[in-house]
Amino acid sequence: MHAILESLFSKEKYGNEPFFLIAGPCVLEDEMMGFRIAEKIMELTHKLGIPYIFKASYKKANRTRVDSFTGIGDQKAISILGDIGKTFDIPVLTDIHTAEEAEMAAEGADILQIPAFLCRQTELLVAAAQTGKVVNIKKGQFLSPEAMVFAIEKVRSSGNDFVMATERGTTFGYGDLVVDFRGIPKMQSFQVPVVLDVTHSLQQPNRSAGVTGGLPHLIQTIARAGIAAGVDGIFLETHPKPETALSDGANMLPIQQLEALLTSLTKIRKALF
Repeated sequence: MHAILESLFSKEKYGNEPFFLIAGPCVLEDEMMGFRIAEKIMELTHKLGIPYIFKASYKKANRTRVDSFTGIGDQKAISILGDIGKTFDIPVLTDIHTAEEAEMAAEGADILQIPAFLCRQTELLVAAAQTGKVVNIKKGQFLSPEAMVFAIEKVRSSGNDFVMATERGTTFGYGDLVVDFRGIPKMQSFQVPVVLDVTHSLQQPNRSAGVTGGLPHLIQTIARAGIAAGVDGIFLETHPKPETALSDGANMLPIQQLEALLTSLTKIRKALF
């Protein structure tokens, strides 16, 4: 296990340590893009003393429309993820959508992420756990923080104690999400690191055009509130040109704005502890 992850899971109490960052593009669009984004974020997090985990989906299986971009090829993308991790000596996170994907994705990733819509899928959680990799479970938009204990226990009962929980908002009506910050300490009480997915919490799904919308101008607001609430990690998607991104561009942070955001979050965290 990577030293960053060993340090994360060696804590006796969550919510009172410097935060870590999970960040990268929504999906790998090409090899060079992934490397450029990882290198830029590495520079920023090293300067600010923030532990960094690179994230990118090797494919997107849950697009709104059948003609939406899904990826550059599974094996190619997983190989690139592995190369990024080795090149920059950082942990890498990617999503899986079926039990059959777990072993394959584990070849290039240190953390297997369970999408929010799939957080109750027992076979998926067990398969992810059995790889021995860290499992990050996103809380379903339809699920209470209290109910996440059952998803967490599915991983632990499979012999894997390396599990994280991620808050990504709760469905409000048909096309909006809200973050209930009371859920952060509740999920931390299950003795797992808790992450706040800032950018997906600002999605506006179910748009009539078949393309998910978002509220990226509120990224700083949600991220600051999460740090003040004691979240262990911040998850966000970033891209050099969100307007041209092939997935989730509507709620991504332009990478040029990342340094100012991380500097602000670091100051808030230091003020708290």
